[in-house]
Amino acid sequence: MPGLTIGDTIPDLDVQTTQGRIKLHPFCAKAWTILFSHPGDFTPVCTTELGKMAEYSSEFSQRGVKLLGLSCDDVESHKEWIKDIEAYTPGCKVNYPIISDPEREIIKKLNMVDPDEKDSTGNLPSRALHIVGPDLKIKLSFLYPATTGRNMDEVLRVIESLQKASKFKVATPANWKAGDPVVISPTVTNDQAKDMFSQGFKTVDLPSKKEYLRFTNV
Repeated sequence: MPGLTIGDTIPDLDVQTTQGRIKLHPFCAKAWTILFSHPGDFTPVCTTELGKMAEYSSEFSQRGVKLLGLSCDDVESHKEWIKDIEAYTPGCKVNYPIISDPEREIIKKLNMVDPDEKDSTGNLPSRALHIVGPDLKIKLSFLYPATTGRNMDEVLRVIESLQKASKFKVATPANWKAGDPVVISPTVTNDQAKDMFSQGFKTVDLPSKKEYLRFTNV
């Protein structure tokens, strides 16, 4: 589906949420934001996901990340649904706003439409998740069908990867997790790497003899 994707600036939409009206640019500016959509209130997979977001909210907060949910029902429905979400996840509070989109207009502008899931009103939101950087640009997107719930450990992992890459000239290899070595960007020469990574780095000896696979810890 064409629309908002990696590298695009998030539109400055004025939206109604469970915590009042907000504009996306002021809300997202100078912080990392996870913007995630759900097919509907009072549905099983969505209830588990929002509960997990509430459970992980302190982890995201520690990393300077804001949470912003979206579902196509109205605010009053969201507020009633939150009671179920918190009951399902004891001790966890939904302390992040949830956008209301009963007309299904916001999901179109945010590229969060599931083309295969519909009700009497029209297309439902997909399980989309955009990670927005402090510069208001989309840094990463997940797009799942309504039938597949997301893994919050993976969301936390990619946040840590993005933040690491934004601070250092590094990337994270396959199956990377916090604390593992990272790889140095190919744009960094060995001489530059010696200056930038005083802790040192290890170059993997490959058949090509090209010294592009260099690991370090940051």
